[in-house]
Amino acid sequence: MPEFNSDVLVVGGGPAGSSAATWAARSGLSVILIDKEVFPRDKPCGDGLTPRAIHELLALGLGEWLETRPKNLGLRAAGFGQELLLPWDGPSLPRYGSAAPRIELDNRILQVARDAGVTVHDGVAATDVSLDGDVITAVHAQREDESITYRSKHVIIADGVRSQLGRKLKREWHRDTAYGVAARAYITSERSDDEWISSHLELRGSQNEVLSGYGWIFPLGNGEVNIGVGTLATQKRPADLNLRALMSQYTEIRREEWKLSGDLRLPWSAMLPMGGAVSGIAGSNFMFIGDAAGCVNPLNGEGIDYGLETGRLAAQMLASETDFTHAWPAELQAHYGYAFSIARRLAGYLTVPRLLPTLGPIGMRSRSLMKVALRVMGNLVTEEDKDLVARVWRGAGKVSTAFDQRKPFS
Repeated sequence: MPEFNSDVLVVGGGPAGSSAATWAARSGLSVILIDKEVFPRDKPCGDGLTPRAIHELLALGLGEWLETRPKNLGLRAAGFGQELLLPWDGPSLPRYGSAAPRIELDNRILQVARDAGVTVHDGVAATDVSLDGDVITAVHAQREDESITYRSKHVIIADGVRSQLGRKLKREWHRDTAYGVAARAYITSERSDDEWISSHLELRGSQNEVLSGYGWIFPLGNGEVNIGVGTLATQKRPADLNLRALMSQYTEIRREEWKLSGDLRLPWSAMLPMGGAVSGIAGSNFMFIGDAAGCVNPLNGEGIDYGLETGRLAAQMLASETDFTHAWPAELQAHYGYAFSIARRLAGYLTVPRLLPTLGPIGMRSRSLMKVALRVMGNLVTEEDKDLVARVWRGAGKVSTAFDQRKPFS
């Protein structure tokens, strides 16, 4: 049975895992990254890159690659008889976004990790752990018929929403707050070079009812667009939808406008824990990051930026802490707690029947209000921002947190 040793073991090669591995290796640590898939591999996602994600990709050194990708100026928001062009707005972030298929994006970020000196074992599935108290002494994995053991001082777990190691380590997802269900596919479009990503906020179901979600079209600049639908749910108000049928219906509605041709390609659906609605995300020598830690925006389903950021933050913590049990949840709460609290509270309200049909038309009539909505929904408020919108958003988050029965990451 092969056995490997390193300072850091990263489980999962998506944006979160590759980011953590890169930053840890750049700090001088020996790093092994394992992933159950063989790269390049696909993943269900809207493929959108917000300015916050662009900021992290630039820090990783992917500026030259980003220059080959299409740039978008902001959001085309449509619904309730209105259409608004809303530029990206955030004083401390780039003023553009992009989009890239995950089969390409994740492979690029993983290559950055390799270039930093990370040893990558893909096609290796982490299946179990050995524990001494809450210290992981070994991670057990499988490659085809071969069993492999990994021993490391630190373990960073970035194996996604359905985290296999999360089940072993008793990580728990709490569904009393809002979570997302979404489906996406690719389709040929003559507007693949459009300079705006598009969201249709008046998403209707089979009975013409307004759903608590949105449809999206993200131009990829390669002759195709990423098209999808997503909606919010809670334990009290679960989403009883055929997502793929809804996506097909939405595609037909947009076919002429977007000059779509052919059939949907690679349809895929997923369920997303959001807003830090997980507990048990750290132990003495391990941390969960990215989707595995519930780091997904409750208002738009975005997770790439949080994955990249939490990877960087986890790598930084390796140098400053010897026990992550309380330090890591506290770090995530400090960075995201207020925003996640208010965002998931607002997302929960959106699942209330008739609320969106009542408030949607009012919001869409105000460009100023929608500009603010884009900024907070797009996660474009950073800790450095001191303007009025940022202060109000953080203040609302503090008030929201005071009423939380279960705070994010607890």
